[in-house]
Amino acid sequence: MQNRWVFFRDYGRIAYKKAWDIQMELFQQIVQRKLQNRELPDEEQTITPNYMLFCEHDHVYTLGKTGMLENLLLNNQMLKEKGIEFFHINRGGDITYHGPGQLTGYPIFDLDNFESDIIKFMRNMEEAIIRVLAEFGLKGERIEGLTGVWLDADNPKKARKICAMGVHTSRWVTMHGFGLNISTNLDYFGYIIPCGIQDKSVTSMEKELGPVNIDEVKHLVREKFSEVFGFSWTEE
Repeated sequence: MQNRWVFFRDYGRIAYKKAWDIQMELFQQIVQRKLQNRELPDEEQTITPNYMLFCEHDHVYTLGKTGMLENLLLNNQMLKEKGIEFFHINRGGDITYHGPGQLTGYPIFDLDNFESDIIKFMRNMEEAIIRVLAEFGLKGERIEGLTGVWLDADNPKKARKICAMGVHTSRWVTMHGFGLNISTNLDYFGYIIPCGIQDKSVTSMEKELGPVNIDEVKHLVREKFSEVFGFSWTEE
C-alpha cells in the first residue's frame, strides 16, 4: 500500500549534528517498520510514513562517503578559527557547504510509496527546484553527469550551481537531500572545491536577483515538490 502523505517539519536554524540525528531517527524508524511488515500478512501490515525537514544550518562542510578530503582547503585549526564544523557523512557526492541563508531540505521518503528508482528520485528533486527557480524568472537546468541544478548549464565558462544534492538510501528509504542557495554567503565555498568540481562556480538566488524572501521560497519548494512527486502535505 502506498502512502502519498508527507509530514512536514521546519526546524529553522539548527546545528548540523542535531538535524542529522533527527534524520537518522526517522530514517531508522521507517526502515524498521518495513522490516517488520515483511514478517506480517498483508492485512496486518502498516503504512510507512514520509517526512520532509526544512532548516538552515550553522556553518558546516559535509563530505560524502566517496568524497575526497583534498577538496577541503582548510586544516582543522583554520576550521576552528573560522567557526566552521566538518562532518564526513554517508550520503553520495563530494564536499559541500551548508550555512545561514541556504534552504536545506531533507526528504526522508519511502520510495516504495512513490517509485522505487533512486535516479528518478534525484531527477524529481531537480525538477522541483527548477520549477521553483522558474517562478523567479531563473532558468534552472541540469548538466549531464552532474547532480544538482545549474544556471547557464550549456555555457562551460558561465555554468554555476545554485542547488546541490546528495542522498543516502537503504531499503528504498532516503535521507539527506538538497541545499538551495538563497542568500548564502558564497565566500564559504571558496574554502572548498564544491562537489569536487574545479571548473564551475557557485551562485545564489540573491546574487542573481537581489534580495529574496526565504519564506516565499519555502512555500514554493513545498508546492513544487508536491506537484512533481504527487503527494499531499500534513503538518507535524
